[in-house]
Amino acid sequence: MAINLVKGQTIDLRKNDKGESFDLSSVTIGLGWDVRKTHGGFLGKLFGGAEEAEYDLDAIAFLLDKNGKVANRGYAKQTANGRTINMFEGDVIYFNSMRHPSGHIWLTGDNRTGAGEGDDEQIIVKLDSLDPKYDRILFLVAIYQGRKNNQHFGMVENAFIRAVDSHGKEIAKFSLSGDSTYNGMCSMTFAEVYRKDGTWKFRAIGDPHSTDSLSELLRNY
Repeated sequence: MAINLVKGQTIDLRKNDKGESFDLSSVTIGLGWDVRKTHGGFLGKLFGGAEEAEYDLDAIAFLLDKNGKVANRGYAKQTANGRTINMFEGDVIYFNSMRHPSGHIWLTGDNRTGAGEGDDEQIIVKLDSLDPKYDRILFLVAIYQGRKNNQHFGMVENAFIRAVDSHGKEIAKFSLSGDSTYNGMCSMTFAEVYRKDGTWKFRAIGDPHSTDSLSELLRNY
């Protein structure tokens, strides 16, 4: 049975305290959320509320070295329509650079609404295949154009991050819901996995940030 984590809690990804073992040849980090319902007048109450404008939450991963830094931020790439993409094919996985050059970590897609059950976005990592120079992977989530659209985590329901092994067995889950400290916050350092004593640990973090800018989130790394 998966462990429901609280903020700051750390577990071993290979084996939990119940004696269950997990296959880390690939680990899926799943992110999910729901759009908050509003209750606008009689019809809203009658039909259980109407959805607000779409919330585009983006899953992000920073691959960090032993100094806690992103060593390779990639390069700028110009697309066919003349748009410039920064941080392409570096150690930052996000919607504009969804697959790491090593092929060992990738984002499966960009869900722009949070619609549907279960995971809305997934980052898959082949932990046992990662180059030893990568000591830690930080998983973040940001609301795309959250500040522009006056959207923040206080408006998002049922946000969670979970880790699932290569056989689909859920290892751990960290849920966030109804916490007033997330009001006005447009991004969050959700969780991390890191090397420790020859194994991989998973830690629930849940630290919110007011910015929705990826470059600002990167400043400390």
